[in-house]
Amino acid sequence: MNIAVATKNLSNGAPDLAAVKIRQQSAWSSGDYAVVGATLQIVGETLCEALDLRAGQKVLDVCAGNGNATLAAARRWCHVVSTDYVETLLMRGRERARAEGWDNIEFRQADAEALPFSDASFDAVLSTYGVMFTPDQAKAASELLRVCRPGGKIGLANWTPEGFIGQVFKIIGKYLPPPAGVKSPALWGTRAHLHDLFGAQATAVDTHARNFFFRYRSAQHWIDVFKTYYGPVLKAVAALPADGQASMLSDIETLIGRMNIARDGTMVVPAEYLEVVILRR
Repeated sequence: MNIAVATKNLSNGAPDLAAVKIRQQSAWSSGDYAVVGATLQIVGETLCEALDLRAGQKVLDVCAGNGNATLAAARRWCHVVSTDYVETLLMRGRERARAEGWDNIEFRQADAEALPFSDASFDAVLSTYGVMFTPDQAKAASELLRVCRPGGKIGLANWTPEGFIGQVFKIIGKYLPPPAGVKSPALWGTRAHLHDLFGAQATAVDTHARNFFFRYRSAQHWIDVFKTYYGPVLKAVAALPADGQASMLSDIETLIGRMNIARDGTMVVPAEYLEVVILRR
């Protein structure tokens, strides 16, 4: 995400992706993403339907957060491995699984760029608004392909550059510019980039633009929740002086006002994302 500040590799001027990852991990570990993540549950359910998951399949959820897609796959009687590099998020996923009584889920801390699984281990590999934030995008994509069996499916939900969250990213980037050489995570929300990442090893890369609707009490409510619980926004606010904070949050409030379709004082903002189903060659 744009708020990650990377150091440079002094030998060649390239961004230090390892440093980016450390900063990102710190961002996602702060706040409490589960508060926001739980509101996105419908996306995991919809993605599992798009993949046409079948009972008994082995499913990997990458960058699972608090387990939206994990639980959706478990509800379809799949055997699920839920992974994230933030242990506290996995703990929240375990709590949810325990509360619902699912015993067909294994939780493992793992890096999306170096998944600790053998080749062709899974029938389906999922990620909802997760793997798109990896610093080394090509490496992460190759890992998803590697652990998915031939004929298996990779399912993704990625914010688009033009949608609401993509525009929020751009606002943050205006105040905290990303380091040169680090690709925008919103590229995962474009068909061309997905074909570049997966096309050579895929029989098909099917994409559908969909909307998730952010439903909050008001624009200020959304801002209060995200700057308190959503680590990347929390970190962006903390990194700016008071006037910069006020200006950035004002820009976000203006964006919400422009995109809000509610007329009763609440917030209902459609946020475009790309639903992706890749058939592994």
